[in-house]
Amino acid sequence: MNDTVDTDVPARMDRLPWSRWHWTVLLGLGAVWILDGLEVTIVGALGARLTDPTGGLHLTDAQVGLAASGYVAGAVLGSLGFGYLADRFGRKKLFLSTLAVYLAATVLTAFSPGFLWFLLMRMATGAGIGGEYAAINSAVDELVPARVRGRVDLIVNGSYWLGAAAGAALTLVLLNPALLPPNLGWRLAFGLGAALGVGILIVRRNLPESPRWLFTHGRADDADRLVGRIEHLVTEKTGHRLEPVDDTIRVKRRGTAGFGVVGVTLLRTYPRRTLLGLGLFVGQAFLYNAVYFTQALVLGRFFGVSDAAVGGYLIPLALGSFCGPIVLGKLFDTVGRRVMITVSYLGSGLLLVGTGVLFGQGLLSANTLTAAWSAVFFLASAGASAAYLTVSEVFPLEIRAMAIALFYSVGTGLGGIVGPALFGKLVESGEPTAVAVGYYLGAAVMMVGGIAEIAFGIEAAQRSLEDIASPLSATPDERGPQQRDGRRSTLPLS
Repeated sequence: MNDTVDTDVPARMDRLPWSRWHWTVLLGLGAVWILDGLEVTIVGALGARLTDPTGGLHLTDAQVGLAASGYVAGAVLGSLGFGYLADRFGRKKLFLSTLAVYLAATVLTAFSPGFLWFLLMRMATGAGIGGEYAAINSAVDELVPARVRGRVDLIVNGSYWLGAAAGAALTLVLLNPALLPPNLGWRLAFGLGAALGVGILIVRRNLPESPRWLFTHGRADDADRLVGRIEHLVTEKTGHRLEPVDDTIRVKRRGTAGFGVVGVTLLRTYPRRTLLGLGLFVGQAFLYNAVYFTQALVLGRFFGVSDAAVGGYLIPLALGSFCGPIVLGKLFDTVGRRVMITVSYLGSGLLLVGTGVLFGQGLLSANTLTAAWSAVFFLASAGASAAYLTVSEVFPLEIRAMAIALFYSVGTGLGGIVGPALFGKLVESGEPTAVAVGYYLGAAVMMVGGIAEIAFGIEAAQRSLEDIASPLSATPDERGPQQRDGRRSTLPLS
């Protein structure tokens, strides 16, 4: 049996015109971020209701905080576990499994009888979402053409904020005791997200496995037949005549990449790209988690905004975060990754410094502070979405999901734990100048990400994934020196 094959699957997928089939991929895989934003925003606004004796759970402030930490811990563990499985068993199995875990945990959260159940279900929900980040970003980038990969990825990740805006608006209804009993509104919030998720699960069942994953896992014939079916669907719907391709890549059948191969690839083969991923992920996670998840505390302590009214201030912030990737997304494919990521990171950092100066001097109101945050996150959201795009593009296919999982876990672990805890203490001091210092720190960490892009960034716009980073299963003659920034790994796949 010949274990070496030549395949033209990547070139055939990249030359496809945009079609209804691609929109189905975008809807089925990307819409889950709307649910994520919806849930996280609603849960963030539920704190006061969950501690209210009329809410039915009778949680303490400490227990609410512990549940939030449990969600982050679950997301980190889920990302690592499901990311490894996505590289081992395929994208489709995992993007179905992770959504099923999320849906089940969300529904069961609505029926929480007490703290322990609530905590466990929040951890399980986080695990499903963490797995989504790894499986979905891998699948999207491997299924859409290279020429539009940047804007599509930014739209997918940026749609989180569309859900956040919807969640903020829903809190004004679900948490209004004049409309719903206090012990019912928060339970309906979880049930609503699950109901929407079922529709997404139905769409996903009709989506294919990644052809790129298939040919690197010894199933080149399956990949070829699958791409043939996709080409038939696309040409039938668009009437576009597909030109033949002569661009092939030679791959050798190997086993699954173990953790040792992942470590060697990140640290020895691509050390500069690893530093780039760390800089981008830690910067965006620290800024977002530190500022966004303490927004209600700042508005309440310094401007007297009530818990019930916080949702109204979340909406413009979420819309600013959503509009950034939508408006700027095309530029990541035309102007290029390096310029746009640098502008997004450095620009948002500079805007946050300006916000800190004005806030520290007492020159902002609740409305003008919200406007300033919205401007910051217009750029920061585009940069944050591009962080996922970057890590997905610059590492080989066999470890793509695991790479996303690792960087997501590090960023979420640092930003999701250190950021909110530090900012919470600064807000608790009651001193605007102390909070301003926190803004300066968040801006500095974000700007380090921009500097990392200048130093280590890879221009991946409109380039094939296999051109940016050859698959580990590619034969030695397929791997050019331009695709490595360190020594090539000699460890076999296991």
